[in-house]
Amino acid sequence: MTEYSSVVKSKDRLVVWCACVIAAVRVFVYSAAFPFFNNVDEPWHFDLVVKYSHGQVPSRLEPFSPESSRYITLFASPEYLVRPEQFEGGKIPPPLSTLPQAESGSFYTRISAIWLKAINHEASSPPLYYAAAGSWLRLGRLLGIDELRGLYWIRFLNVFVMVALVRLGFGVARMVFPESRFLRIGVAWLLAFFPQDAFYSIQSDVLSPLCFGLAFACVAKFWLADRVPRLNWYVAAGLALAVTALVKVSNLPLVGVAFVAVLYRARYWAEAGQLRDALPGLGLMALCAAVPVGSWMIWSHYAFGDLTGSSVKVASLGWTRKPITDWVRHPLFTPAGMWQFTSEFMASFWRGEFVWGFRRLASPAMDALYTLSSIVFVVVSACTMVRASWDPTVEQRRVLRLALASFAMAVTFPALLSTVFDFGNCVYPSREFPYFTSGRLASGALIPFLVLYVYGLDQSIGGRRNHSAHWWVLGGFVALSTFSEIIVSFPVFFSQYNWFHMYGH
Repeated sequence: MTEYSSVVKSKDRLVVWCACVIAAVRVFVYSAAFPFFNNVDEPWHFDLVVKYSHGQVPSRLEPFSPESSRYITLFASPEYLVRPEQFEGGKIPPPLSTLPQAESGSFYTRISAIWLKAINHEASSPPLYYAAAGSWLRLGRLLGIDELRGLYWIRFLNVFVMVALVRLGFGVARMVFPESRFLRIGVAWLLAFFPQDAFYSIQSDVLSPLCFGLAFACVAKFWLADRVPRLNWYVAAGLALAVTALVKVSNLPLVGVAFVAVLYRARYWAEAGQLRDALPGLGLMALCAAVPVGSWMIWSHYAFGDLTGSSVKVASLGWTRKPITDWVRHPLFTPAGMWQFTSEFMASFWRGEFVWGFRRLASPAMDALYTLSSIVFVVVSACTMVRASWDPTVEQRRVLRLALASFAMAVTFPALLSTVFDFGNCVYPSREFPYFTSGRLASGALIPFLVLYVYGLDQSIGGRRNHSAHWWVLGGFVALSTFSEIIVSFPVFFSQYNWFHMYGH
């Protein structure tokens, strides 16, 4: 048995590292193929990275910095929002940075002035991603990387994040389902091929899956361990919850779910007479989480007037809170509205939100597959938790419930936000389309979701009774997803604004 286990571990290690290499190559290629600056608020996130790279932490909503404005003016591609036929001659004009004396022309002066006056509504956002990316940018400067290479250098940080995410996903699945090779390999490979385009961009959502994935792993360990875990697990859990909160405000509900799960586990320890042994660790975990998050909230309240900095952002976007009595009138509470939100949110959760020529980079057939398969496999996973006869242990069932609660809360939060605000003249969300359907807002729950997804797929095909069919289904799904992403993104690779075409300039 020991020899077999050793062979299996060796094979798993090879397969997972192959998945890590594939994930790294994918993220690198797509990050390099998409020009700057995409339609998902990348200029605003970039401006904050630049400011943090100089040690400038915003204390108010302020305009873009001169450095950011210069880069955006020189290197921004119009291709995300404009089609070639809308230009004279039916061609996209060449990048401004390739023209002689670009920075002395009237066009540069006019566009740069617009960005210098624009207010960065992301300035009150939690600082972790911007501090990390800003430090990475400083390292790039020390290595002599600047101009367009410097922009892509920031994006290429996502390559390392993705590798860590694949490895973490495998570790979580192996910890929860050590007896199932399909589950632990399936989670890792879905992560490696996951087509979410947020990983090709400069934006804070990139870190959410990794940070909460670490927190989820620690809390799962609490439920799976026979004894009270060692103190290092509590420290890791506390710090992971802290960084999850410090990446994005939309991750706060996930932090709440994790804390509730720990409290429930503490009740079981109390019933088993182990609470006394667990109290030092629980106190240490609370301290490790509370000090960083509390410090940020105090700063946010001092600088922006509330604990999360959200109020000033909401005001700058022109949103207003609706009376509670108006919430229930939202179309989300109708069958058609619920389906519209669910289908568009789940499709966006998988493939992202990029447009090209003002058209969504998406395949309707794949969007339907993403949505329906997600609903079916998550529902199947949920049903197995209440079924009389089922395969997992009680501890595994509890971890699956934690995964379900995490993903459900990650989806419920943007749904709730959709009902709370009147979006005024905002383009998205709007009064005509009052839904937060940006799936990246739930990206923190990516690992819990894929645990549910792969487990639901496995159970739908017969679990251990059918050893080959689930591999074929997973492989087919990955192949379709990859082929679809290549097809819809194909025009991007020909952009004269991207890294491949401008590398020599």
